[in-house]
Amino acid sequence: QVQLVESGGGLVQAGGSLRLSCAASGRTFSRYAMGWFRQAPGKEREFVGAISWSGGSTKYADSVKGRFTISRDNAKSTVYLQMNSLKPEDTAVYYCASYSSGNYGDPRRGVDYWGKGTLVTVSS
Repeated sequence: QVQLVESGGGLVQAGGSLRLSCAASGRTFSRYAMGWFRQAPGKEREFVGAISWSGGSTKYADSVKGRFTISRDNAKSTVYLQMNSLKPEDTAVYYCASYSSGNYGDPRRGVDYWGKGTLVTVSS
């Protein structure tokens, strides 16, 4: 059974940085694209970023482009989300996602496994 476990969330001041990690197990990590989504209070879950199986291709939501960076370490079966220049509107539960193939295609679709999420709170 595939498990995705996020860590690294917490409280940070506006302008600060956090790095989220997601440790995956249960299938061959290096074969699958990975992604991050978030859900703010009272809002729907939204796409944040995605990375292909090799790490050679990435895609970001416009709202985080230039501030967030997704990366992966296939040897450690871990995907990361480096978040810089954080804003109060980045406050949300962040979810790790595993796609059903090595490339993410339309990154809002094709997720077959989800983590339980980690809370990021950005204070103004």
